[in-house]
Amino acid sequence: MPADQVRHPFFARIYPALSRSEEKAGVTEQRRLLLAGLSGSVIEVGAGNGLNFPHYPAEVVAVLAVEPEPRLRTLATRSAARAPVPVEVTAGAGERLPAGDGAFDAAVAGFVLCSVADQGTVLRELLRVLKPGGQLRFLEHVRAQTPGLLRFQRAVDATVWPLLLGGCHTSRDTAAAIEQAGFRIEQIERFDLPESSVPVPAKPHIRGVAVKV
Repeated sequence: MPADQVRHPFFARIYPALSRSEEKAGVTEQRRLLLAGLSGSVIEVGAGNGLNFPHYPAEVVAVLAVEPEPRLRTLATRSAARAPVPVEVTAGAGERLPAGDGAFDAAVAGFVLCSVADQGTVLRELLRVLKPGGQLRFLEHVRAQTPGLLRFQRAVDATVWPLLLGGCHTSRDTAAAIEQAGFRIEQIERFDLPESSVPVPAKPHIRGVAVKV
């Protein structure tokens, strides 16, 4: 398999239906908040089926959307044709982004850092391709802050959950990984999605802005 491709055939088939359910549960609004105020050139890593594309503001002049899963990349290409800003969808892996140093004003990581093989490598790649002062916008489900739910997350991460859900690991401390990669987090909001008392392993989320310093 080429280095710029990752195949998750089961996940790629169920994700369109799964994502529609998530959008109705509140993810659409989170995507809008994630991208609000962006401008200039943007790289999006792990674009999936392109659900971020409709929410890019007009001030964004170009988006390079990187997606390694072929089936999802096909869906993203269709979505790009309807986007309000120019979006180029390309094959590529977060661990080796198809872009030069300092090429972008901003980077977007939405629901992807849970599933990459090496968070640190991907985040350092995002740091590399950003201009000084460039923003990383992130929206991810993350490690729980309560002991009971964290134990549950670690338990499901040790089962077939990652295999069935595209490599997803629910117990990652993504905010810490962002800082360890060299970013400075300037804004962060923690919230549960869905908002319920049910102990869903992927319920704790963060959304925020980090800067290349």
